Amino acid sequence: MALDLARFFRACNPSRTLVVGNPEDQLYYIDFAGVRGGKIIEALERTISLLSPNDPTCQLFTGHIGCGKSTELFRLKAELEEQRFYVVYFEADQDLDVADVDVTDILLAIARQVSHSLENMGIRLKPGYFSRLFSEIGTMLQTPIEFSEAEFSVGIGKVVARTKNSPQFRSQLRQFLETRTSSILESINQELLQRATVELERRGYRGLVVIVDNLDRVENRLAASGRSQPEYLFIDRGKQLQALDCHVVYTIPLSLIFSSEGEALKNRLGGGVAPMVLPMVPVNYRDGHENLEGMALLRQLVLARAFPEMNPVQRLDLISEIFDQPGTLDRLCRISGGHVRNLLGLLYSCLQQQDPPFPRSTLESVIRTYQDDLVLRMNASQQELLRQVAQQKTIGNAPEYQALLRSLFVFEYRGPQGRWFDLNPALSELEELS
Repeated sequence: MALDLARFFRACNPSRTLVVGNPEDQLYYIDFAGVRGGKIIEALERTISLLSPNDPTCQLFTGHIGCGKSTELFRLKAELEEQRFYVVYFEADQDLDVADVDVTDILLAIARQVSHSLENMGIRLKPGYFSRLFSEIGTMLQTPIEFSEAEFSVGIGKVVARTKNSPQFRSQLRQFLETRTSSILESINQELLQRATVELERRGYRGLVVIVDNLDRVENRLAASGRSQPEYLFIDRGKQLQALDCHVVYTIPLSLIFSSEGEALKNRLGGGVAPMVLPMVPVNYRDGHENLEGMALLRQLVLARAFPEMNPVQRLDLISEIFDQPGTLDRLCRISGGHVRNLLGLLYSCLQQQDPPFPRSTLESVIRTYQDDLVLRMNASQQELLRQVAQQKTIGNAPEYQALLRSLFVFEYRGPQGRWFDLNPALSELEELS
């Protein structure tokens, strides 16, 4: 079968998220649940559809940025829709400035996304509280904000957009809204979410689910309270984010679960349930031996991008269409450490340089550039911490270790023996860490 180079190039774009409900994207999807230490998406879906279909749930989902969370959340959305749930999925950074976020920003963004989605299917709700609130905001700022009785999402969308784009407006609005947070939450629940659920049930749906993706990108800076922004949002204000009267799934920063506040996070936002973690696809076991199943699935991740209609066995016979030898494909999979976006990024860089089949020299050139970029971001104190991680396969809960996770210097893995950590394989080869 001839390689469609243009299609292969598009499929390898590391910034592209697979929408599993889309038939074409389904061809590219590889299920890594068997090697990632558990059926995470199945657990999220089961909690909503089987364990608590009629009572709101708040579930937390995390993992390294780029490890495939968004793709898995689209799979969750597709599976819940098959179970007759109405699912509103949105990426938080489209509505919010992740460098500067407060609880009211998140609540307003959820209200806008839910109302907009419902309006598209002919359900138009008119929360009276927000009509009065927008009038008060306009008076305070001496800038009228129109409130459409026909489309609530338009009015709230104007507030959300101005909040994201104007730091001065954002500061003024927060001071105004902070004392009204409880009333805003009550209105969202009673006038929007509860009424939406009733209307959806009339149309045959079992309930409303909101998936808030990309909140894990909230920056780790100090908030006005003196706490880090993630700690302030998801721990100090976690009870308010948990209080929405529908099923909610939030993505949160991975570093939070390894901090000393991990238990508080579980209890305040997770309702006593720990966050679900999407680890890397293991290329090795903890003892350093190759993980044959993990490597086999990573090979299929690459080959499926080239030959999506072929079955897994047939694809293996076509490795020579993409690489000069099978060992070059294995080198790509191992150096990625099982980080999906890194793997696709390295492959994409090869495609930018030449057409396949790629010789080993092209891949090594791309890897060297990637390693150089990692070294530029590393300081001397981190080098010593990385040596410790390589030896002990664990991390501490100090902020310095959390920085290693955020920088993708250290990856988390899970398996039958539990959780362990290891260096990004691109770093483990460097003389600086030997």
